Amino acid sequence: MTKVLNIISDTNIGGAGRVLLNYLRCRDRSRFDVSVALPRGSALIPAIRGQGVEVYEMDVEPDKSMSLGSIAELKEVIRRISPDIVHTHGFLAARVAARRCGCKVIFTRHSAFPVKPWMKKGPGRWANRFINVRYADRIIAVSPAAAENLTDSGVPESLIEIVMNGVEPVERKSLDETAAMRLSLGLSEGDFVLGIMARLEDYKGHEDILEAMKLVTEKHPETKLLIAGTGPWEENIRRKIEELGLGENIVMMGFVSDVSGVLSLLDVQLNASWGTEATSMALLEGFSMGVPAVASDYGGNPWTVEDGTDGLLFKTRDVHDLAGKLLRLMDDRTELERLGRGAAHIYSQRFTARVMAQNIERIYISVLEGKNG
Repeated sequence: MTKVLNIISDTNIGGAGRVLLNYLRCRDRSRFDVSVALPRGSALIPAIRGQGVEVYEMDVEPDKSMSLGSIAELKEVIRRISPDIVHTHGFLAARVAARRCGCKVIFTRHSAFPVKPWMKKGPGRWANRFINVRYADRIIAVSPAAAENLTDSGVPESLIEIVMNGVEPVERKSLDETAAMRLSLGLSEGDFVLGIMARLEDYKGHEDILEAMKLVTEKHPETKLLIAGTGPWEENIRRKIEELGLGENIVMMGFVSDVSGVLSLLDVQLNASWGTEATSMALLEGFSMGVPAVASDYGGNPWTVEDGTDGLLFKTRDVHDLAGKLLRLMDDRTELERLGRGAAHIYSQRFTARVMAQNIERIYISVLEGKNG
């Protein structure tokens, strides 16, 4: 039995935490003894324990990749567990601690964003290459965009393997449940319903979506947009809704724990990211229900949304292109239905949690056998 210790610094259930939970649900329990170490009091703890996984709470600086003061605590936990592999989710301090304990180290790069100029050349590039070569036996990138970020900042391509995120299928609500939700949200029978499930940050593109909605509702006033999520950009979004006069077309839902309820209402799911995006878990969950996407061509989106197969891509930050793609689907329901079928098919082939888990465990075996990527 191979002992694998996952270490994550998150105190909330973000993208990295959701990837970890999906892996834990589909792990090979006959071959891998998996445990998780994370900051004391993290919101992930109940969900991880619910998967029958041993949890180790640590007194480390949370939500931070590198903290010199956390290394001693990390080393103590690693030595107590004595794993064959330490798999970190970012968290450079944990990589340093694991290497000092003589462990095999894997880490997952969960994000994709523009590489800072100082990391593309000179001392910055050299330092980043040195750190990653020294403190990782293998790096998992969750999309080709994340892999490109790594190589652009000096990380050898031979160290990187791409494992696309995967999710468990989301079950569609019954017709009665969906009808009740529509009523509670003020949605009429003939409304065309769009939705975005993302943290409320500027780079998630909510304001671009609102600008496009203004154009769409001039032709189709029955269009509604559901915005699910919380975050620091909420007041800016609310001001934008008021400025554009879209109050009757937008529903701000706040934090939503039951994503199946939201997805069951949608004709199309949106992603307008322009600052960071690897593999959107929300889009994959929608695909599992046959909900097609309209997404920006930024970051990892083009490797998730196959334009014309499971959704449509628009030029990043081009609100007219976004509006045009939405109007195209509203005016051609045959294409909309075809894309929905394509989304369900692509999900079953590429984006299940089981496929992701198998690919991760293949890397575990390869590292233990001393093979290169």
